[in-house]
Amino acid sequence: MTTLQPSAATRPRPAGSPVRRARRSWTGWGFIGPFVLVFALVFLVPLGYSIHLSLFRTQLIGGTTFVGLGNYQQALQDSQLWGGAGRVGLFLLIQVPIMLGLALLVALALDSGRLYGKDFFRISVFLPYAVPAVVASLMWGFIYGTRFGLVGDINDAFDVKLPDPLSSELILASIGNIVTWEFVGYNMLIFYAALRVIPHALYEAAEIDGAGQWRVISAIKLPAIRGALVIATIFSIIGSFQLFNEPAILQKLAPNAITTDYTPNYYTYSLSFSGQQHNYSATVAIVMGVITMIVAYVVQLRGMRKGA
Repeated sequence: MTTLQPSAATRPRPAGSPVRRARRSWTGWGFIGPFVLVFALVFLVPLGYSIHLSLFRTQLIGGTTFVGLGNYQQALQDSQLWGGAGRVGLFLLIQVPIMLGLALLVALALDSGRLYGKDFFRISVFLPYAVPAVVASLMWGFIYGTRFGLVGDINDAFDVKLPDPLSSELILASIGNIVTWEFVGYNMLIFYAALRVIPHALYEAAEIDGAGQWRVISAIKLPAIRGALVIATIFSIIGSFQLFNEPAILQKLAPNAITTDYTPNYYTYSLSFSGQQHNYSATVAIVMGVITMIVAYVVQLRGMRKGA
């Protein structure tokens, strides 16, 4: 008696067959394919085109010519670029610690459970983040005005002479005040969310040991949210190097204090749209992008080492 053997077409394939593995591979690409496509179109292609532009130079005589790294050599010797980068660096060193410190204090106050009207207070602090940067800059710009704004009204009402927030000496601090007002609530939510996931068992153990509030903050809360602190710091560093809206809006109100090269981003914009120097503008943008990436990476590396 003979038994029928299943044909090759009907014989079940093993689970790890090449056909099934290939099908799984294409299924994975089907899920991530749209993201890869969008990522390439909105990030890789513009980046590649910017690098391409930075290697050329448009001249009145000769047209567009390939200059290699000539634009980068010019950028390294550009006093306007490095003057703006220095202002941004000073802004970063002063404004970011103040902003993150205020955000941390508010988050700790909300998490303490001793604040009345906690929900209203949280929404009130976060609300400025919902205001567009252009609107916030216009609003604060008119508040700063000595002839038409709140500062001017106070001077007239009390017969005093307050310092001009739009002067060359104070304009950077005025911009820092606007940015702090805008982003304290955003960073507060990052810290508050990190505080809410700390296990309550740690608080119970600290209470049994007789630890006070300051000891709980220094020994439990701050170490537990170190990752959130690093993330917020990196976001703030990137935002500082991208400073554009505030000086661009206030420049109309304080033309003597804010020049077109006040920040690297504003300088890049002026080169491209006012000076029609698209090639050099792309070079400046790439240089500042590399600097931002290096600074953010160093901060991240130091934060991870401290957390180890």
